[in-house]
Amino acid sequence: MSARPAQAPAVTIRPARPEDLDALVALEAAAFATDRAERRAIRHAIGSPSISLLVALDDAVLVGAATIERRRGSRRARLSSIAVAPSRAGTGLGRVLLTAAEAEALARECDRLRLEVREDNGAGIRLYERSGYRRFETVPDYYEDGTTAWRYEKPLAGEGAGGAVPDPS
Repeated sequence: MSARPAQAPAVTIRPARPEDLDALVALEAAAFATDRAERRAIRHAIGSPSISLLVALDDAVLVGAATIERRRGSRRARLSSIAVAPSRAGTGLGRVLLTAAEAEALARECDRLRLEVREDNGAGIRLYERSGYRRFETVPDYYEDGTTAWRYEKPLAGEGAGGAVPDPS
């Protein structure tokens, strides 16, 4: 048997389908101790015209997901979740999902991507900062367990894109 490669394993990224619902609910339970999306919210996201729910598959096994939300009239998207199966933690799958989320936001004509991350999520913070995200706000008591969130944003369509005009949404 060979050792696990240092880079992310080859996965297929595609939009979630209704038949992915059970696997997405299981991934949510495995990936997050708190602030989990409920089954009905995941079902809604799969069919929503304003949400892109991307899944990462290794063969037929769902090993990750990313949720990107958009508002009509806004050029800013929000990455509301990246979930990686615990067995895939540290393999680079989070970066693969983040890159796919950015590409999806651009494809939907968004020029900025925002996100929140727990202040105690060192791996997530490193991923976002190394990927060009800049922290612009701290939100105390954001998560259900009282943990503070750090809010980040990245221009997607060239350096400084969208930074001069505030978006009221």
